Amino acid sequence: MPDAGPPPATAAAAAPAAPPTVAPVATPAGPRRQWHGNILIPLTALAAAGAIVLLFATQWDRWVGISVRQVTDDAYVRGDITPLSAKVEGYVTRVAVNDFDRVKAGDLLVEIDHSDYQARVAQAEADLLGAEAAIENLKTRKALQHAQVAEAESAIVATQADVERSKLEAVRQRDLLATTYGTRQKVEQTDAEAKRFAATLARNQNELDAQHRQMAVLDTQELQLRADHKAKAAMLDLAKINLGYTGIVAPVAGMVSERGVRTGQYVHAGTQVIAVVPLDTVWVIANYKETQLTRVAIGQRAEIRVDTFPGVAISATVDSIAPASGSQFSLLPPDNATGNFTKVVQRIPVKLRIAPDNPLAGRLRPGMSVVATILTDTTPP
Repeated sequence: MPDAGPPPATAAAAAPAAPPTVAPVATPAGPRRQWHGNILIPLTALAAAGAIVLLFATQWDRWVGISVRQVTDDAYVRGDITPLSAKVEGYVTRVAVNDFDRVKAGDLLVEIDHSDYQARVAQAEADLLGAEAAIENLKTRKALQHAQVAEAESAIVATQADVERSKLEAVRQRDLLATTYGTRQKVEQTDAEAKRFAATLARNQNELDAQHRQMAVLDTQELQLRADHKAKAAMLDLAKINLGYTGIVAPVAGMVSERGVRTGQYVHAGTQVIAVVPLDTVWVIANYKETQLTRVAIGQRAEIRVDTFPGVAISATVDSIAPASGSQFSLLPPDNATGNFTKVVQRIPVKLRIAPDNPLAGRLRPGMSVVATILTDTTPP
């Protein structure tokens, strides 16, 4: 097939070509707006976080304080643990209880050999009887002395009568001497007799004074003997008290601890022998943060849950609030006036009185861990 050759030229091909149209390049509309958007989001989040932190830092204590249920697990059962010690020394003759026995008030726990103390009681009784006998003897002497005083007084009365009679007789003999019926010898005899009776009266008066002084001496001796009698009676009471101390009894009903002594052991005064824990009079000490006590008041209702008995809630009442934080009762209270300071929230002990009709009565032991809740919306009575 023959070659067709080049295509025929057209009018359009013959015309000069038009320059191509270039679309304008779009300039970025907002680099600054994009930068603002990228930085604004973190700043907003940071400001919100700061506001939240500031709100929590300034209002957290208020939120905690106004909470209706104030809860703490820093709480424990407490009780009157009574350690019993020996008041007198001696050998232990009997330990009447075993470890952890239940006892009643007045039950014998430990007995110390009392033979020495019984002998001291007998000796004190004998001394007291001797003092009583001395007082009785003195009473007899005083009765005799009263009789002697009365005798001396009677002698004075009789002598005074003789003195008066002799004086009258002397006057009468002088009157007779002036007549022919009297004699000088008779006058001299009556004068001598009057002087003799006067001397006898003076002697009897001195004797009466001596008898009164002797009575005063006996009265003083009686005071001494009565003081000695009182001292001997006190010694007897002391001997009986010490004899009673040889038997150590339970002061209250409860449960005893592990025994601290055994039969045959020698104990001194002050040696702890055993302890008694009354289980019916326990309470709870809850150590609340100071920020939790804003609305806590004495008399409000509370609820305690003992870790030993899960699921059992016990009713209680706010009995009292400690006068100071626990740190103030420590051996070395903190002194925040020197050095660097770090604020630490303090805890204030709160005593919760357990209802006597609680389901765990008699089963709670001092030292058990407790979760305590105070209902601050309850009105104290």
